[in-house]
Amino acid sequence: MNHTQLPNPKVGLFVTCLVDLFRPSVGFAALKLLEDAGCVVEVPEAQTCCGQPAYNSGDRRDSIAIAKGVIAAFEPYDYLVAPSGSCAGMIRKHYPGLLAGDPAWAMRAEGLAGKSHELVSFLTDVLGVAAVTASHSGTVTYHDSCSGLRELGIRRQPRQLLAPVRGLELKELPDADVCCGFGGTFCVKYPDISNAIVEKKTASIAATGAETLLAGDLGCLMNMAGKLQREGRPIRSRHVAEVLAGMADGPAIGEAAE
Repeated sequence: MNHTQLPNPKVGLFVTCLVDLFRPSVGFAALKLLEDAGCVVEVPEAQTCCGQPAYNSGDRRDSIAIAKGVIAAFEPYDYLVAPSGSCAGMIRKHYPGLLAGDPAWAMRAEGLAGKSHELVSFLTDVLGVAAVTASHSGTVTYHDSCSGLRELGIRRQPRQLLAPVRGLELKELPDADVCCGFGGTFCVKYPDISNAIVEKKTASIAATGAETLLAGDLGCLMNMAGKLQREGRPIRSRHVAEVLAGMADGPAIGEAAE
């Protein structure tokens, strides 16, 4: 296992709203993966939402206030790492432009953007992790979320880490790069269009014959898991970090704890 030039890098884990509220196990899986890779991990208590819902809705005032709070909370760390391509994309790609009108804050935004990463791409591209020690019995398929794929170029990285997982068989998803219909507030503003999109996605998922659906963004997973359950399809949904960390034994997304 190769590491970045920084010995035992200090990582601030950006948990994300959805993980905090609906799937804390993803946060614990991210913590385990980072610590196993040699990182010193802290979870800043002052962190909040990344501001993406407000930003996507045109609320620049609140977006700017939220961005400043995130920057202040994570500046002390060598890296900000999030188990979400959309949150990492917001911080990395949109904070600098959002704060461009304030030179002092713009510089701070650029600084944080440059050291902010999505979890799996951080493990592979920054730390040089080539394999994890997890095992997972069964077939899986993988959905590439829009923000992670298009804003951060995340496609190879999860497949690279999944390939050596003992017992796991990856069945590629047709149109894996096509939106699932969640789109943050899009699914609320345009529910009929969102439902039509996710209906095509679940049909593609079922066509793979895979037992489990994986992805790197909890919003996408909750959307697809909900639709799969409403359609009565016996396909379980999990965040990729849970499988890579060997923490996929509990209830899947949307399932009640026994």
